Amino acid sequence: MELFYRRYGRPGDQPLIILHGLFGISDNWVTFGRRIADEGFDVIIPDQRNHGQSPHSDTFNYLAMTDDLLELIDFLDIDPPVLLGHSMGGKVAMRFALENQAMVKRLEIVDISLKAYGDRPHHRNIIKSMQSVDLSAIKSRGEAEQQLREKIREERIRQFLLKNLHWKDKDTLEWRINLDGIAANLNQMFDGISTDEKFQKPSLFIRGGASDYILPEDYPKIRHNFPNAEILTIEHASHWVHAEAPEQFYQISSGFLTGTPGWFEKAKTL
Repeated sequence: MELFYRRYGRPGDQPLIILHGLFGISDNWVTFGRRIADEGFDVIIPDQRNHGQSPHSDTFNYLAMTDDLLELIDFLDIDPPVLLGHSMGGKVAMRFALENQAMVKRLEIVDISLKAYGDRPHHRNIIKSMQSVDLSAIKSRGEAEQQLREKIREERIRQFLLKNLHWKDKDTLEWRINLDGIAANLNQMFDGISTDEKFQKPSLFIRGGASDYILPEDYPKIRHNFPNAEILTIEHASHWVHAEAPEQFYQISSGFLTGTPGWFEKAKTL
């Protein structure tokens, strides 16, 4: 599948591909992408299938998204990239790195582990809430938020979801995201990764201290498949670590991605 992507920095610099999470879009990572590009990276941020401006498909699973990433790397004809993935994007990045070790230089994973997570009613509620918005009756994003507010209390999550709205024409708002396709395949987003393959290159797992996506009991499995992994916690941050603690997240990521000597010791003091 030919994915839409945003690109920052200069071609020829170290490629860095950033993969967003479920319900996200490439735009979520633009601020980080532009900033890290100044440190010598050719930053590529795709919309994954069924998200943003990328095509919709009835096929929505990690095998397909891993193939999409391979196709993107081949299309761009870039040297082995660094991969950074959040949540769903982290699962794609981990699978790709384990299956294509020669094609990845280093790996950063944000608040997701290899385990299967089981059905999460919260995600289904998000889909139903978005589907319930009467787009034919609203004339502004504010009106859409008002309808979402009745079912989704957290303003941060509402604003995150509303990034999926766009003007189909001057009078009509629509969701870019393929809600029906995601709903039909949502169980597959909770799948685990089970393999004895090992990614031997530098890896970093960043977890939110207020999140349950990576727990201490997950560390042995992470270190089994990623023997050179470091695991760092950003305290008080939830699953959206990069959005809730942007400066701390940037400083940790910058040190790791650039391979700055002493980055890990410095990161532990942030």
